[in-house]
Amino acid sequence: MRTRLYNGKEQIFCEWRRRWVRLTPEEWVRQQLLHRLVEQLGYPASLIAVEAPIKVGEVQKRCDAIVYNHSMTPIVLIECKAETVPLTQKTMDQAATYNRKLQVPYLILHNGPQTIVAKVNDNTISFINAIPQFNQL
Repeated sequence: MRTRLYNGKEQIFCEWRRRWVRLTPEEWVRQQLLHRLVEQLGYPASLIAVEAPIKVGEVQKRCDAIVYNHSMTPIVLIECKAETVPLTQKTMDQAATYNRKLQVPYLILHNGPQTIVAKVNDNTISFINAIPQFNQL
């Protein structure tokens, strides 16, 4: 991952957005996870959208990341928090709210030290131990 100091502020190059972005603690966690998905778990970088816009009711929101299958159907919703922010029910509720619109089968909540992976099936959520390889989705 490439970082730089620009006008006195740290930035990281986001390969998915193809631009330099402010290096916040949450952005660092997101970039680490996305690189892990691609480099270790076989997720095609071209099937990941970062800061994807989504309309929830009448409000425009942004998902931290969405993974699509080869048919461009969303299959994974990713919600990241800074390392110092615990993953709580509030985090799960945020992801669930976005998922009412997307209807993906997998949710990933991640803050660096902790990762929660949930499989959603007919509004039933079950938790799994690890992020699946892309070819297992």
